Amino acid sequence: MKGLKYPHTPNTLVAFDTSDDAGAYQISEDIAIIQTVDFITPVVNDPYKFGQIAAANSLSDVFAMGAKVCTALNIVAYDSCHITKEMLNEILRGGLDKVIEAGGVVLGGHTIEDLEMKYGLSVTGIVHPNKIVRNNTIKPGDKIILTKPIGMGVITTSIKADMAPQSAIDKAAFHMSYLNKTASEIAVEIGVNAMTDVTGFGLLGHLFEMTNNSVSVRLDYTSIPIIEEAFELAESGLFPGGSYRNKKYYEPNIFLDRKDCTQDQLMLLYDAQTSGGLMISVPGEKADKLLDKLKLAGLEWCSIIGEVFDNKDRKIIIG
Repeated sequence: MKGLKYPHTPNTLVAFDTSDDAGAYQISEDIAIIQTVDFITPVVNDPYKFGQIAAANSLSDVFAMGAKVCTALNIVAYDSCHITKEMLNEILRGGLDKVIEAGGVVLGGHTIEDLEMKYGLSVTGIVHPNKIVRNNTIKPGDKIILTKPIGMGVITTSIKADMAPQSAIDKAAFHMSYLNKTASEIAVEIGVNAMTDVTGFGLLGHLFEMTNNSVSVRLDYTSIPIIEEAFELAESGLFPGGSYRNKKYYEPNIFLDRKDCTQDQLMLLYDAQTSGGLMISVPGEKADKLLDKLKLAGLEWCSIIGEVFDNKDRKIIIG
């Protein structure tokens, strides 16, 4: 994209010039549309579950902006040599079920033949222009809440290598297919300063995107929810390539302030996730209330993982 000039209009509210999760365009005094698109290759072997996960992953960006899902279009790259029409039907059924659960409708889509199966959605949501939740507006004194455990990247890579235990597969599939809808709605109700979803850049990468040149974040490693089986798989080095790229890119801004955290354990914080949870920056005085409401809604794995503080070095300290 270097050198490409994307023009803005007065209605352009969020676009390429920030690292937000989706674009926003105002269409009336009270309505802005949120637009996003995402698709992935299979991360589990079950076609229906893959469809659910891919759809949840695509829908998540709308929820990260504090918006409601309206419509979706299927995006399908179909490996006809290895995927039967019955399997494709299951993938699309899984995606459809998640769009319906999100409160939206599927209006159509587009399919091409490809050497590798890919599936996802182009999603449109709506939100009041003044209520868009950005990802880079955290403030000193905020607490950081994570709404899903991490570890999905190393588990899905282990699935492809046929090295993941069934317990890990089941847990990862459950969390990856779990919509961020409820967490987003509760966060908007309570009132938060910033929000993003944890996906390809890993926990540390997306958290760094939330910071700016006037604030830093201190994480409590022991409070970060991690799928238990991911620790053993991490020792085998079964991370996706994106996790290693995350480490290379973000490592200069990460400072480890504890001696009992191994490099394998630290690597889990760089791990590229699929359909991860929301990372929410909420004023400190509201944090416990938000956490309690999330857990009452069934998200018992949520946790306060860190705190924002004044610091012009823009760094993340892991304590």
